[in-house]
Amino acid sequence: MNKVEILQKSRLFDNLLPEEVEMLGELTVLRRYKPGDVVFEKDDVGDSLFIIVDGEVDVEHPQANGPSKKLATLGAPEFFGEMSLIDKEYRSASVRARTECALLQLSNENIHSFSKVYREGFTWLVVNIARVLSQRLRDANRRFSERPA
Repeated sequence: MNKVEILQKSRLFDNLLPEEVEMLGELTVLRRYKPGDVVFEKDDVGDSLFIIVDGEVDVEHPQANGPSKKLATLGAPEFFGEMSLIDKEYRSASVRARTECALLQLSNENIHSFSKVYREGFTWLVVNIARVLSQRLRDANRRFSERPA
């Protein structure tokens, strides 16, 4: 499967034209990780997002007194790392490969290059990030509200 076919499966690229997805596919870099490998750590500078091609990752929050708390497990074709591209803050969690995995990395610089060529596609990219962030927030609110007091 080529990069474009992979990207078309992700909600990140909903409503983008084929030529827009093609350009983004050309801009991505394939990264491979073994189980336990760290993709990034909490408080790292965030300069890219990752689309899962194959395998799973755990999103974790380090705890001061003990092991990290697992926040989520993500698999293909989900994406992660987008928050720091939006708010330019440090990473809010760590991400570690749960299994062998392949990820497509899309940097802030790549997205900026894309925005110069495809303004409407860039708008859809940002809208899609916002949609997924909104859904994740709703899910977190639901989980939080269901926890015993």
